[in-house]
Amino acid sequence: MDSTIETLEGDQVRLSVAVTADEFEEAVEAAFVRIAKDLRLPGFRPGKAPRRVVEARVGTIAGRREALEHSLPSYYSQALISNEVDAIGRPEIEITGGVEGGEVTFNALVAVRPRPSVSGHRDLRVEVPVIEPTEDEINEQLDALRSQLATLEPTDHPATEGDMVTIDIAGTRDGEPVPGLTASDYLYEIGGGGIVPEVDEHLLGASVDETFEFDALDPDSGGSLSFVIAVKGVQIRRLPELDDEFAAEVSEFQTITDLVSDTSSRLQEAKQQQIGMLARDRIARAVADLIEIEAPEDLIESEIDERIHNLDQRLRSQGLELDRYLEAVGQDLEVLREEFREAAEIGVRVDLGLRSVAHVEYLDDDSERLDNYLQIIATQSDLDVDEVRDRLVSSGGMLNLKGDIDKQAAMDWLLDNVEVVDEDGNVIDRTLLEPPAPVIPDGVVDMGENGVVDAEEDIDSDKQFESEEEAK
Repeated sequence: MDSTIETLEGDQVRLSVAVTADEFEEAVEAAFVRIAKDLRLPGFRPGKAPRRVVEARVGTIAGRREALEHSLPSYYSQALISNEVDAIGRPEIEITGGVEGGEVTFNALVAVRPRPSVSGHRDLRVEVPVIEPTEDEINEQLDALRSQLATLEPTDHPATEGDMVTIDIAGTRDGEPVPGLTASDYLYEIGGGGIVPEVDEHLLGASVDETFEFDALDPDSGGSLSFVIAVKGVQIRRLPELDDEFAAEVSEFQTITDLVSDTSSRLQEAKQQQIGMLARDRIARAVADLIEIEAPEDLIESEIDERIHNLDQRLRSQGLELDRYLEAVGQDLEVLREEFREAAEIGVRVDLGLRSVAHVEYLDDDSERLDNYLQIIATQSDLDVDEVRDRLVSSGGMLNLKGDIDKQAAMDWLLDNVEVVDEDGNVIDRTLLEPPAPVIPDGVVDMGENGVVDAEEDIDSDKQFESEEEAK
């Protein structure tokens, strides 16, 4: 098979593909085998009729058309790989010869990932939160320690959030008790969300000897649960005083001053570890804002597909199915896709922005980076580097890998050159912005026969920076 490529305007290319008559004959032979399985011919078992008999019945053209329909996607994929085409969306294919015999030729018009111009990235200034822990954050940590030594005191006042209530609870589904939802003298914290939200709603403001009957949504099945809850006691949490005695009991420190100081230091260290991630997130978003073209719809839809796939995988790891999850939260797939659209568009623009920075800063032709990463994959998959390279090239995975490495190189460059300050305008220490090393954790690499490498997230720069809220 031979193919050539022609670059067109509007981020499109035209592939011209020619499949020799001998190569296509193999596809035709396989096509007649498939056709034979669906034919009922006198004297032959299904699928056992020889080609000449099948061909006499359906005609030569039918076999070639079946072969074209079955093999054209494979020929097209081979042409993409051999010409290193970063295609997006579905191609428009025009068969130009070979339907009735001889060499098969076709053209494929396909959109490619755009490479927009980028400027202003050298003058970016991004702001990250102040890394000093606040008094509220320190107190929150200390209160968590105090809660370990909290005592409970009965009260006649209606229950408020954080109070503990002693209850008898009976949860049923269709009249049958639900395991884990029936108990006597059960101690429950209001606002803890340990059962279902409706339980907290009814217990808030409750008093001793009150009984509640209500229905609630089952978060697992999406069905209905029925509850009967009797309040037998309300208790207030009493937290110990923040004094030296408390410090000595919950820590290795003998004074509360030392405990508070250590808590503040630990919080600051944790914040410092987050600064690099937050800086990368905000730099990536700033670069995305420099891209002036519209994000291609095909890329956005592909990004949405990937996010839904990732959600499905997370749900499955928890024993849930996407369909049942959507039913439980009252959504359908189209609504979910729309909810993902804005973040997906940002992700696409980050991808385009980082690739453009890599290009204008001459970072996208770094063979040493690629060689180092291939060595990591080879070591973890117990393969020779050349074999890893060959599998990636033959499967088309090399193009994606190069793109991810280019984006990581762009982010490294930006971290070295963009001004990063805190909310008070103070320049952040560069040592806090060191990017994670592109090392694949054990068990992440899956280098199969087709050269598939399941390690993308370790170097896919545009996806490292989408979850600032998680970082916080």
